[in-house]
Amino acid sequence: MKLALCSFVLFLSFSSLSFSQEPVEKPAPPAGNALVGDYYGEDISKDVVSKAISVGELEKDMKTVNKIENVAVKGEVTGVCPKRGCWVSVKTENGASFFVKMKDYAFFVPTALKGKNVVLEGAVERKITSVDELKHYAKDAKKTKAEIDAITAPKEEIRFLASGIKVVN
Repeated sequence: MKLALCSFVLFLSFSSLSFSQEPVEKPAPPAGNALVGDYYGEDISKDVVSKAISVGELEKDMKTVNKIENVAVKGEVTGVCPKRGCWVSVKTENGASFFVKMKDYAFFVPTALKGKNVVLEGAVERKITSVDELKHYAKDAKKTKAEIDAITAPKEEIRFLASGIKVVN
């Protein structure tokens, strides 16, 4: 009888503890104005910044290879995840954009990064992105239901995995 009572009390204690914990909220994007010289993730040296290739050069290189491991690219940020700052988009030569995620979600960027010129350092690959993933990012970007519903096919695109992002002008 004592064993049953102890087991019951133990069960109630653990149950109430597990239900009483607050849900973990995802952090908002970091604050900041994204000023020239600011960096997110790993800092990018002046030497790497000076040798960064243009988005046009990257697109040209990606026509002949599917993946480049160590590359630095200079471009304009056209979008930032408004939820956490966990991804950005960078304008391509034809006015479209390519997608940039942060390596291991180790850092986030402020929404003020939109419209700034940056140097990205990391790896890039040509990838087919699923409809579900495209819809997920569209929801993050607060697209309308109609825009999200219009996503019906996977998309082949350039995807950048950044270890660092530095504001250059």
